[in-house]
This record gives sequence, structure tokens and C-alpha cells, in this order.
Amino acid sequence: MLPTGLLVNAFLSEILIIVAIIVTIFLAFRFTGLLLRAIFTFLANSILGIVSIFILNGVFAIGIPFSAPVLLSTVLFGLPAVGVLVILKLGGLALA
Repeated sequence: MLPTGLLVNAFLSEILIIVAIIVTIFLAFRFTGLLLRAIFTFLANSILGIVSIFILNGVFAIGIPFSAPVLLSTVLFGLPAVGVLVILKLGGLALA
């Protein structure tokens, strides 16, 4: 039979391990949710940017070319990039 001090220490160490596992699982789900939300926001902003270029070219005949720098900036920065591209195009700068 073990002394009671050793039983208490073993019990407390098991409780601490269980609490550590629960906290780790909670934090993993919490950060995964934040990561998924960030990815969804990035994708939605990129898609809205590309769709808005199609709409601006089709409806308003702005004439923004579909070149690599234009598409890259739109995919990375979304709608703010489209706004800058429209301002540059209306200002007379070549976007090709």
C-alpha cells in the first residue's frame, strides 16, 4: 500500500494532465475557427474583386485589362485594389 501523499500526488498529476489536454483541444478549435474565418474572408474578398472587374468592364466599359499584375493585385487585396485600379484608369495611367 502506498502512502497517502503519493496517491494525492499521482491524482493531482492526472488531473493536471486532463486539464492540459482539455485546454489544448479548446485552443486548437479556437484557432482553427479563426484561421477558417480568415481564409473565407480572403476568398470572398478576392472573388468579389474579380467579379467587380467583370461588372465594371461589362456594364460601365471602364476598360481595365485582365493582365497578370491587375489580377494578382485584385486577388491579393480584393475590392480596395479594384478601387485603386479604377482611380488609376480614370486618371489616365496605363494598367497594362
